[in-house]
Amino acid sequence: MAQILFRWVINAVTLLVVANVVPGFGVDTFYSALIAALVLGLVNALIRPLLFILTLPVTIITLGLFSFVINALMIWLVSTIVKGFNVEGFVPALLAALLLWVISLATNWLIKQSKES
Repeated sequence: MAQILFRWVINAVTLLVVANVVPGFGVDTFYSALIAALVLGLVNALIRPLLFILTLPVTIITLGLFSFVINALMIWLVSTIVKGFNVEGFVPALLAALLLWVISLATNWLIKQSKES
């Protein structure tokens, strides 16, 4: 349970970091970031797999790069649901998706390294 809460807070902090780097992508408060991270996790768990299956041929043709488009659409969807979480278009959502992927990759690697030692 503690690991889920830890990842939730890490994702919220990551959203705040990305909001400071990507123009057109904004998070008003840490509370908004927590709610956005929660809703984004739920959307990624419930809606993203269905979209991934429906767009599987395009994803295969693009060698998996279309999954970033799906991630950007999920971020854009969450921005319409959560107050205080703003995305001003598709390009900021795509850049945020790329940065979130990189930061998530790094944090997952760090967590794995800390568990091994």
